[in-house]
Amino acid sequence: MAHSNGDASLEIGSAQQQLLVSEKLHLSGMRCAACVQLIEFRIRQLPGISAFKINPAFHRAEISWNPELLTLKRILAAITDLGYGALPARQSPDAMEQKENKRALWRLFVAGFAMMQVMMYAFPAYLVPVPQIDGDLTPDLDKLLKLASMIITIPVIGFSASSFFASAWRDVKNRHIGMDVPVSLGILLTFFASVWATFHGGAVYFDSAIMFVFLLLGARLIESRVQKRTTVALNILTQLSPAMAQRFVAYPQAQVEAVDVAVLQAGDYVMVAAGEHIPADGVVISGDSYCDEALMTGESLPMSKTVGSQVLAGSVNIHGALVVQAKQVGGATQLSALIGMMESASLEKPPLVLLADKHASRFLIVILLLAFVSGMVWWQIDPDRALWIAISIIVVTCPCALSLATPGVMSATIGILARNGVLLAKPKAIQVMASATHIVFDKTGTLTMGRMQVKEVLPVDDLSISAAIALALAGKSSHPVSKAIADYLVQQKSNQDVADLSNIREVPGAGIEAEFEGKIYRLGNVEFARDLHAQDIAIPAGFAGQTLSVLANEHGSLLWFALDDILRDDAIEAIKNLKSKGKHILLLSGDRFDVVKKIAGQCGIQEAHAELSPAGKYEIVRKLQAEGATVVMVGDGMNDGPVLALADVSVAMGQGAPISQSRSDVLLMSNRLLDLDFGMTVASKAYRLIRENLAWAVLYNLLAIPTAMCGWLEPWHAALGMSLSSLIVVLNALRLYWVPQPISKPIYLTQD
Repeated sequence: MAHSNGDASLEIGSAQQQLLVSEKLHLSGMRCAACVQLIEFRIRQLPGISAFKINPAFHRAEISWNPELLTLKRILAAITDLGYGALPARQSPDAMEQKENKRALWRLFVAGFAMMQVMMYAFPAYLVPVPQIDGDLTPDLDKLLKLASMIITIPVIGFSASSFFASAWRDVKNRHIGMDVPVSLGILLTFFASVWATFHGGAVYFDSAIMFVFLLLGARLIESRVQKRTTVALNILTQLSPAMAQRFVAYPQAQVEAVDVAVLQAGDYVMVAAGEHIPADGVVISGDSYCDEALMTGESLPMSKTVGSQVLAGSVNIHGALVVQAKQVGGATQLSALIGMMESASLEKPPLVLLADKHASRFLIVILLLAFVSGMVWWQIDPDRALWIAISIIVVTCPCALSLATPGVMSATIGILARNGVLLAKPKAIQVMASATHIVFDKTGTLTMGRMQVKEVLPVDDLSISAAIALALAGKSSHPVSKAIADYLVQQKSNQDVADLSNIREVPGAGIEAEFEGKIYRLGNVEFARDLHAQDIAIPAGFAGQTLSVLANEHGSLLWFALDDILRDDAIEAIKNLKSKGKHILLLSGDRFDVVKKIAGQCGIQEAHAELSPAGKYEIVRKLQAEGATVVMVGDGMNDGPVLALADVSVAMGQGAPISQSRSDVLLMSNRLLDLDFGMTVASKAYRLIRENLAWAVLYNLLAIPTAMCGWLEPWHAALGMSLSSLIVVLNALRLYWVPQPISKPIYLTQD
C-alpha cells in the first residue's frame, strides 16, 4: 500500500509540474538590492508561484506559476501595487522606458534650475550675517530671502523628489527598509525644519535639500545610462532571432505564410531570404548560400550552406534564399541556450558581491539608529543643533555607494566580455579568474585548431573492409580525430556496407569500439588498441611526431591513420601573455608524448603531461587544488567533461563538444585564445574595481559617520559628500572600458 501511495504522489507531482506556465517580465522602478528583495518576497507569497527570480542588471524577471491558481494579470498587478512597473517580455518596454526617462530628465531639470535660483538667495546669508552679529543683512530682508528659497524648494519637494517619497512609502508600507527611506527622511526633515526656522528664526538649509535631490537624481541618471550601455550584449542576443518567419503552408508547394516565430514547430519548412536571420536550428532542404555564424561558432568567415547543411537560429543568410526544415525551435535552439546562459550569469553574484549586498541592507537600520541616538545626545548638549546633526548623519551615510559599488562593474564586465566572444555562464568566474594561479590547457581543439586532417594511411590488412569498418566506427563519434577519419574515408569512397555493427561503445579520451561479424574492433589511440590485443602494437616507422589512430581487433592492427593538426595562430602569444601575468601554464593531453612535447615546445609551456586518460587529467588538477592552487581549465571535447567540472573555473571552446560546454563556467565563443587572455585581464581589472569601490564606500562611511556625529558637517556638506560618493563608484566602474581591446579580429555581439 505504501508503494502504491508513493506512485500516486509522484504522478500528482508530475501533473502539477506539467501545469506550470513560465513567463519573462520587464520591470521598472528598481533602485537597489532592497527593491529586488521586496518584489521577490511578495511575489513568492502568491498562491501557485513555483519560481520567481529577478535579474537586477537587466531589469527582467523569470517566473513560473500554476495557471489554475493564478493569472499573469494578478502577478503584474501585485508588482505594480508595490510601486514598480511590470510588462510581459513579449511586449516592448520602449514606451515605458521612454516615459520614465523623460520624467527623470524633467525632475533633474527642475531640481537643477531651482538649485541655481536658491543659491542666489542663500549666498548673502553665508557672506553678510544679520544685524544681531554686526552684519549688513536686515531681519526683514533675511526673512524675505528665506521665504523665496522656501517657495522655490516646494516644486523640488513635490515633483523632483516624489520618486524617493513614493519608493520610501512603499517600503514602509510593506515593512521593508530600502535605500530611499533614509533619503526621504533626510529630504523631508531638512525641508520642514527649514520651514519652521523660516517663521520662527534660525538657520535654513533649503539649498542643501535641493542640492541633495539634484545630485542624487544626477547620480542615478548616470547609473542608468551606464547600465544600459553594459547590457547591450544581451539585448543584441535577444534581437538576433527574428520575430516572424515565412513558413510553407504545404511544402513543396510554393505558398508561404508569415507566422510568429514562437508558433514554429519542429518539422516545419521555412523560407529564409538573403539578408534575413534564420528562425530555428535546422537543416537546408533547398538552396545554396553562405551564413554568418560568428556569434554561434566563432567562425569569422561565412560558412557555405548547401542541401543537407546544418543551420543555426540567429545566424544570417548572406546570399541566396534557403528552404530550411526546423529541427529545434524556441527555447531548444542554441541561441536560446546562449541567452539563457548570459541571463543566468547576470542573475548570480560572486561571493564578494553577495557579502556587500548583505551588509548594505543591514547598514540602513544601523544608520537610522545612529541618527536617532546622536540626535538625543545632542539634544542634551545643544538642542538647536540636534535635529541638523541627525539629518546630516542620515544624509551623509546613505548606503548608495555601498549598493552601487558592485552592480555597475559586474554588468560592464559581462557586456565587455560578451562583445569579445567570451560568454560567462557563472559570474563567480570573474572573482576566481582574477585570483587564478594555474591555467591548464587541453591540446586538441584548444591549443590546436581541432581540425584534424589525415596525412597518411597505412593498411595492414584488406584495405576495403578495414576502411569500411573504420568509417562506420568514426561516424559514431563527434571527436575531432573521428571526424577527420570519417571525412577522409568518405572522400576515398570507402562505403562498403557494415551496417550490422553492434555493442557500440565510446571510451572518452581513448576511442570507440563495436562488434562486427563476431569480432570486436577498436578505433582510437595506440594504448586503446593495445588493451584489446594481447601483444604490443608497434608504431610504424615514419609516424613519429604525429597524432595517430589505429583500427585494430584482437589479432592486431588493421589500419593506421597519421593525422596532423594546426596550432592556433594566437596560441603562442596568448600563452606568453598569460605567463607574463604570473600564471603557471600546464598542458594535459591524451595524445602521445612526442606529439605533446612538440606542441608544448612551440608554445613555451614547460610542464606538459601526455598519454593521459580523463581520470589522469582529473587527478592532476585535484592534486594542484589540494596544494592550494586556483585552477582555470581550458578544454574541448567529451574527454574534458570531468576535469572541467572539477576546476575552479572551466572554460570551453565554442566549437567544442556540447558536454564540455554544459559543464563550463565560461564559453569562449570566439575560439581565440587571445580573447581568453583578454578575459583574464578584464576579470582582474573588474575584481580590483569592485574592491576599490567597496573600500572607498567603507572608508567614506568610516570618516563621514564620526564627522557628522561630532557636528562638524552641515547638511549641505552631507548632501554633497553622499552624492559625490555615489557618483565616484559609478564613474569608477567605467574605468573597465579603458582596458585595451583585442585588435585584428571580428567583434562579437556588436550592432552595425
